[in-house]
Amino acid sequence: METLDKEKFNYNLEERVRKLIKKYKLLENGEKVAIALSGGKDSILTMFILNNLCNEFNLQLVAISIDEGISGYREKGLETARKYADLLEIELIEKSFNEEFGLQLDQIHSLYKSACIPCGVFRRHALNKAAHELGADKLATGHNLDDEVQSYLMSFARADFRRFSKFGPKLDRIHPQLVPRIKPLWRIPEKEVGIWAILNEVEVHFAECPYSQKSLRAKVKTYLNRLEEDYPSTKLNILGSFEKTFKPNKTLIELFKCEKCGEASSLSICKACEMIENINKNLTNKFSKL
Repeated sequence: METLDKEKFNYNLEERVRKLIKKYKLLENGEKVAIALSGGKDSILTMFILNNLCNEFNLQLVAISIDEGISGYREKGLETARKYADLLEIELIEKSFNEEFGLQLDQIHSLYKSACIPCGVFRRHALNKAAHELGADKLATGHNLDDEVQSYLMSFARADFRRFSKFGPKLDRIHPQLVPRIKPLWRIPEKEVGIWAILNEVEVHFAECPYSQKSLRAKVKTYLNRLEEDYPSTKLNILGSFEKTFKPNKTLIELFKCEKCGEASSLSICKACEMIENINKNLTNKFSKL
C-alpha cells in the first residue's frame, strides 16, 4: 500500500475546501464565524481549516459546543473540543440541553423512535441561539459529503421534498435571528476526514453516538458504504446529481417569533418548545402511573 504524503494530502484537502468556499461564497471578508464544535473529526477539521484561512478572509472565529446529556459519550467529545480550541487559541462557548431546555437526552430518548429526532431539533435551536447571541455572521458545521448524501436520500425516501431547500453548502439568512449556516466540508468524503485526523495525529473523538444505530441514517449510511465499496464514487455522483437537478428554493418563508422562547419559528410555537411541552406531559404521565 502506498504511503500517503501528509503535506500533499493536507494541501489537497484544504485547496478543495477553499475552492468550495469561493465557488459558493461561503465566507466574506471580515466575518465572525461560529463553529459547531462537537469534538468529532469533522468539526475539528472544520475548525483547523477555517483557522488556516483566518488571515486570507480576515475572520474572527469562535467555537460552540453543545452537551446533549449522553452519559459516557459526550464527555470525551467536550474534552477534545476544549483541547483543540485551546491549542488554536479560539474561544469556546459551552452550552447544554440541561441549561437551555431543562432536560438531557438520556432522560427522553425512549419517548421517540429515534433519539436523533429530539436531538436534532434541540441542537439546531441551541447552536443558532448561541451563534446569534455572539453576533456571528455565519455558523459553520462539520457536515461532510457522506452526511449530505445520507440526508438527501432520507428526505427523498420520505418524499419530504420541502427539505431539499435546506441542502447545499450554504443556507442563506431568512430571518434576522437565524444565522446562515455553511458546510465547508460539503464535498469531502468522511473517509478522508478520518485519514486527515490519523495522518496529523489529531486525537479526535471517533466514537459514534450510542443512540445512532437505531436511526434511519445509520441504515442509509451502511447501504451507501456498501454501494461505494462496489461502485467507487457513488456518493460523489449522488451529490453531483442533486447539485445539478435541484435548485435552492428562493421562496421566502414567513417566520415569526416563538411565543414561548422568542426564537424564529414558522409557527406561533417553535418545534423545540412544542417538543418540550410534549416531553413534560409524557414524563408527567409516566411517573403518575408508577
